[in-house]
Amino acid sequence: MTTNLSRRRFLSSVASIVAISTATAASARTFSAALPWTPVSGAPPVPVSISGWLFFTPEEARAVEAIVDRLIPADDLSIGGKEAGCAIYLDRQLAGSYGHSSRLYTKGPFLSGLHTQGYQGEATPNSQYRRGLAAIDAYVRTNLQAKSFADLSTAQQDDFLKALEADKIQLSNGVVGKVFFGLILNGAMEGFFADPLYGGNKDMASWKMLGFPGARYDYRDFVSRHNETYPLPPVSILGATDWAMK
Repeated sequence: MTTNLSRRRFLSSVASIVAISTATAASARTFSAALPWTPVSGAPPVPVSISGWLFFTPEEARAVEAIVDRLIPADDLSIGGKEAGCAIYLDRQLAGSYGHSSRLYTKGPFLSGLHTQGYQGEATPNSQYRRGLAAIDAYVRTNLQAKSFADLSTAQQDDFLKALEADKIQLSNGVVGKVFFGLILNGAMEGFFADPLYGGNKDMASWKMLGFPGARYDYRDFVSRHNETYPLPPVSILGATDWAMK
């Protein structure tokens, strides 16, 4: 009885496997010339629009463009911060989740942290920028007899930013000059080196300057070739232009 039952179970399992295999073979398809799906269709990268301002007022935008152009001035190696789109990058970031701290815990208590812990205050990045830019313009009007930072000469702008970084300028509204300088400097660098998808790094200028391959699929052949210029152009997250879907 036991032998017959075991034999039935064995034969049933074999029949099931054959049936599944047959069904799978019957549903198999062959594709040629093109793939039957659209790349990155599940979560496609969406480039930001580079027209207009979403967060900055026109006057704030002028000031930020002037600041990033002095932090990253144009030279024979690359374009400057303004042309690279650093202000656009910052504007889009401040208008989004970063600017509102929507992905961070922002409840108290607010205590002074270590310098390695980053900002520990209550103000969101977009409110820090708004207050900081207003404080800079107020200082410029009072002490430098100019309407705004953007109206200063480039030499005056450089002197102001150096003094701000050195914590030698006392701003109003409780804005700590050195802290705000670090905030906008980091933002300018992010905009200059980030993927163009986010609004900065126009034409991948900084990547071309460094010889960085970007989001290229495979560059293992060049990893061990030190002190050689990378021969291929960089690729954005959006892909190379010759890969773009028509």
